Amino acid sequence: MPLLQYLEPGRIEVGCDEAGRGCLAGPVAAAAVILPPDFSNDLLNDSKKLTERQRNLLRPIIEREALAWCVVMVSAEEIDKINILNASIVGMQRAIDGLAVRPEHILVDGNKFRPYQDITYTTIVKGDGKFMSIAAASILAKTHRDEYMERIARDYPQYQWSKNKGYPTKEHRVAILEHGITEHHRRTFGPCLQPSLFDEI
Repeated sequence: MPLLQYLEPGRIEVGCDEAGRGCLAGPVAAAAVILPPDFSNDLLNDSKKLTERQRNLLRPIIEREALAWCVVMVSAEEIDKINILNASIVGMQRAIDGLAVRPEHILVDGNKFRPYQDITYTTIVKGDGKFMSIAAASILAKTHRDEYMERIARDYPQYQWSKNKGYPTKEHRVAILEHGITEHHRRTFGPCLQPSLFDEI
């Protein structure tokens, strides 16, 4: 089924999504994208359904052709302070703050959001597979976060972040057991808070 351009044609709609909620290390990335009315790309889809190469092909197209876009990183330290759900919502709202164009309606992937200024919003479960703007936001959030994790992986090669991007793979969990945690780890996430949870691996 092809992705929809708008929930309600005629409004300036921004699509919002995040990447990295389930990770043990690194920030959560939140993106907001406003696409032009005539935007079209047959490859565009939920970032999870695309290969890394496809996402990297789409990123510059989205950034070049979008009316406005913004990606924000919410650090592991802030995630620990306000929890991952709040960090995701705050991140998306900060991304909207960073747009050069003010939207008239917000489309949010998932089922949780909070009022933002006086702009109406709609939460859409699996919205990144339904609406172009949310799919575009999912791609920007994912590619920007992957790039960030590859960069910090150079300082901590033992955790294999360039490969696992901070997700709880077996290799990442073993590395936490062997080397402890870094300033990039989320200290309130079970395995980082209590590495012995992985004694059985």
